[in-house]
Amino acid sequence: MPGTEVVSKQAVYGGAAGIALLAFALIYRFYPGGASAPAAPAPPPPAAAVPSMSLAPPAKQAGTAAPAKPAKAAAKAPPPAAPPTKAIAALLKKAAKALDEGRLTAPKDASALAYYQQALAADKDNAAARAGLEKIHKSLLQQAGDALDRGDERDSARLIGELAQVPEADEDVSGLQARLKTLHQAMPLLTRAADLLQQGHATAPPAGNALSVYRQVLKLDPGNKLAEQGLVQVQQGYLDSALAAAAQDDFDGADKILADASTISPGSQQLLDTRSRIEGIRRDRAANTLSQANSALDAGNPDLAETLAKKALALSPDLAGVDDFNRRLRNARLYANYNPGQIVVDKFLDRHGSAPPLVVVPTGSFMMGAPADEKGARADEEPQRLVKIDTGFALGRDDVSVGEFRVFIDDSGYTTDAEKAGASSVYDEDSGRIIDRRGITWRDDYLGHAAADDLPVIHVSWNDAIAYTQWLSARTGKHYRLPSEAEFEYALRAGSTTRYPWGDGNPPRVIDNFTGDGDRSPRLKRSWAKAFRRYDDGYWGPAPIGKFPPNAFGLIDMDGNVSEWVADCWHDNYTRAPADSSAWMNPGCAEHVIRGGSWGSAPDQVRSAYRLSAPSNTRSARVGIRVARDL
Repeated sequence: MPGTEVVSKQAVYGGAAGIALLAFALIYRFYPGGASAPAAPAPPPPAAAVPSMSLAPPAKQAGTAAPAKPAKAAAKAPPPAAPPTKAIAALLKKAAKALDEGRLTAPKDASALAYYQQALAADKDNAAARAGLEKIHKSLLQQAGDALDRGDERDSARLIGELAQVPEADEDVSGLQARLKTLHQAMPLLTRAADLLQQGHATAPPAGNALSVYRQVLKLDPGNKLAEQGLVQVQQGYLDSALAAAAQDDFDGADKILADASTISPGSQQLLDTRSRIEGIRRDRAANTLSQANSALDAGNPDLAETLAKKALALSPDLAGVDDFNRRLRNARLYANYNPGQIVVDKFLDRHGSAPPLVVVPTGSFMMGAPADEKGARADEEPQRLVKIDTGFALGRDDVSVGEFRVFIDDSGYTTDAEKAGASSVYDEDSGRIIDRRGITWRDDYLGHAAADDLPVIHVSWNDAIAYTQWLSARTGKHYRLPSEAEFEYALRAGSTTRYPWGDGNPPRVIDNFTGDGDRSPRLKRSWAKAFRRYDDGYWGPAPIGKFPPNAFGLIDMDGNVSEWVADCWHDNYTRAPADSSAWMNPGCAEHVIRGGSWGSAPDQVRSAYRLSAPSNTRSARVGIRVARDL
């Protein structure tokens, strides 16, 4: 039935219609030729009357001619519907009140249905009454459907009976009666299924379980709400079990239970929600496990870290952070958690100071030695062979300086071979040769003068170099040593395969300290007999540490400034040499290998494959020390 707002609108529309009729009468009064007959205006509605609102266009009033052209606008206004009488308005008001109070069909003489039917009996076209009946129809239809959905047979029958009293409801009544009949057949099954569910027989035994009975109901009555709710309850038991399994980290079990649950009610919202929750638990577990793996790496236990990481990946194959962990694990295995190219400085354990800076060298492989057709190649550089550097190590960024070696001497009281023998070799500018001179030690430079602390230490033997690395090991707790010959050449080449680290010809720019045709001796301005053409590095003799750019691995002066001792014993060629990066040692060998060019090396001696032998106690103005450390 219409509410207060509808009644107000109807009153407004009735007033507007009255005004339109008055305008029409005035036009007719002053323009009598505009119509063939006067139209009597409707009397104004009583204050308490509710005007009728018909949805159909009103019938044309009999005897009314078309309005004259001057009154064209007024002629288009439709004639208003006749306002309801006081009696009909009173009935509509009672009907509206009954409708608001829920008295749709009862009591019989004071229900909304009765009042609307009385109004229509008085005015069969009354739109308000018809609208009220439609509201009653829809309300009863909805209530009956809800009662059927909740399985209330008695209430369903009552509501269907009330709906049968409403005009034009036969089709809906028939449909509801059919549903009621089906419900009557399904109710015993629903009761049995509920009992089985309460007894814990949700899915077993096969011959009598709630799931099978609910499915039987749905076969009988597709869309039965109670059966659908029963399936939800059965499925929820599975979902709870799946969550419990996930909480115990049994994700395989949880996945199996979810698969079983999906056969009960595929695509249900609770299934989707539970699957999402379990996936969240899985990702959280995986992230926590990967965090534990990283902690194991930090603690220096790569084996445990790898085991935990595999567990994390099994939980979540696309887990974020795995690539970073794998990089760290690889570095832990190869580089003790350092990164290739990283600079490492080991502090002394029991005193102030630190070891020389180291650079972590990346692992890899290379062709060691010289090919037979290389210009200047020698027999002791053959046969060329593939060497794998599969163990991470760090190499001194620079040659050991005089200042760094001084700390060793002052702390250990060590006496070098030059001091024992009382001599070493120096450069004699007058003759242009390397000569032995008495009284020369590690404290002197290449000319025999006092050496600055930032110069590379020279006049040191292989024995002295070994003693220095042993002292570093004791002071730092790390394993310092001399690099192997394979490690040295690998680091010198730094990925290159050519005659020199920079190519096959003259240096394209200032690269390191070796002989160039632009070099001149400090006093007599001598030049080199054999030198790189159009090259001048600015030094005759060793340059201070760090004056030249690093190579591709971050190492400085690998092929110039001073040559360096390596750990290997001397062998005349590479036949039967190790295929890995280990030093080729023989017990008690008297000669060892010197690698890398120096400030006085001719171009052929700067080649990457060049090697030289010397007795273990040799001292020279062109040979220094570069340390290595295991990671």
